[in-house]
Amino acid sequence: MTPHDTIILREIPVIRKIIQDETWLEGERRGCVVKADDQIVRERVCEVVLRIGQQLRDAMTASITATMLVERVSVETTTNPRNGAE
Repeated sequence: MTPHDTIILREIPVIRKIIQDETWLEGERRGCVVKADDQIVRERVCEVVLRIGQQLRDAMTASITATMLVERVSVETTTNPRNGAE
């Protein structure tokens, strides 16, 4: 899996939450239940994702980088327990 795929997979729950929130908000505006595939909901979700897209991608990239560093340190410590003890 390429790093970009990993970033996209981490963004999916955030985008699902945006869809859920915008669906609820539109339902509140109209005073009735609105489906997630409603045209207005789709437009608002697109606006939000476009507005925060780069910030979201940067956050996910930083998260992946931090996770990789922690995993690397963990592996180095496990494979060479004296590493860093001197």
